Amino acid sequence: MSKIFVLDTSAIFSFTENEEGCEVVEKILKTGKIGECQIFLSFISLTEIYYITWQEKCENVAKELIILVKSLPLQIVNSNERIALSAGRIKANYRLSVADSIIAATAIEKKAILVHKDPELKAISNYVNTLELPFKEKTIPNSLPRWRKKSNPY
Repeated sequence: MSKIFVLDTSAIFSFTENEEGCEVVEKILKTGKIGECQIFLSFISLTEIYYITWQEKCENVAKELIILVKSLPLQIVNSNERIALSAGRIKANYRLSVADSIIAATAIEKKAILVHKDPELKAISNYVNTLELPFKEKTIPNSLPRWRKKSNPY
């Protein structure tokens, strides 16, 4: 049976911004492209990717990034009652944002490994399988993100 992954918003940003850990995400995406694993992304990650990029850069860059993300070898998972209630259970018991709770619930629903670089998600590592990327230190970027440098190989 092939592995199943859910990419957290932070994993997507790690990949697109060429941050530490991007090579792990790139390997997962390459493996998914050839059909050797399944990759999922919660609908709420699209929201986070869009608004964060819009706030930090501009609306046009946010739109470009959404187009790139949708071209990756992954499936967007929309909410359903099981995910909503599971997210509510997680939110009630852990100090996580609603978005992180939905993403974690998506990983549980898909019986997947949650790939992230979010220190807050460490709290649920006994509840869902996780693959932690190196946590990001707050820095000011000094180069173009990888997705703006070349065409998308995925």
